Amino acid sequence: MAGLALERLSKRFGGVHALRDVSLEVAPGSLVALLGPNGAGKTTVFDIVNGLQQPTAGRVRLDGTDVTRLPPHRRAELGIGCTFQIARLFPALSARDNVLVGVTFGRGRRPGAGERRHHAERLLEVVGLEARAAAPAATLSLGEQKRLELACALGAEPRLLLLDELTSGLSPRGRAEVMGFYARLRERGLTVVAIEHAFGTLSDLADRVVVLDQGEVVSDGRPADVLATPRVAEAYLGDEP
Repeated sequence: MAGLALERLSKRFGGVHALRDVSLEVAPGSLVALLGPNGAGKTTVFDIVNGLQQPTAGRVRLDGTDVTRLPPHRRAELGIGCTFQIARLFPALSARDNVLVGVTFGRGRRPGAGERRHHAERLLEVVGLEARAAAPAATLSLGEQKRLELACALGAEPRLLLLDELTSGLSPRGRAEVMGFYARLRERGLTVVAIEHAFGTLSDLADRVVVLDQGEVVSDGRPADVLATPRVAEAYLGDEP
């Protein structure tokens, strides 16, 4: 398990302030939902934590260690894993081989080819894709690709997992399946920060909810307390239809 601390993060793109003085602590083993309307700065926070962007100001600490200037691959080696709103996979590779990439180059590397393959196949079972193991990633549905990317991230054995809108674009059945995955991640003891647009998606599972609006934290607390905050309603949060 890993603890995450964001210390007064700010990010500007020219004259646009994507983040303004954002501070946040995530306790090891907890599930924190990061919510807010489109353009609130949620994905920018993730891109700074995983190293795809550098903050204009502020720091990122993992278990107390400053990782702000480390490149993405070093952060992955330290145990930061992530998925993206639009899945980033190797489209021509099979589902099994996509997961094998994470298993082979992740933090908990396995020495034997047979052991790596077994672990990849077990992760495909975890996300319900064992029957699609040989299918090229490009042929999978949107929901299947999201589940495959989750398996790839888990293959690297992260301690901190950043999940960017796993339920976006999915059917009600697909969203229900993803909620089951969130529950399983909690059982594994992983530290999870999950971006979702709709408040109700994680309200029953999250330990805390942090709401961003226009790059600022406008509410932070238990789900029931955050739901009662007037500023949250102003940020246009609500369940997806």
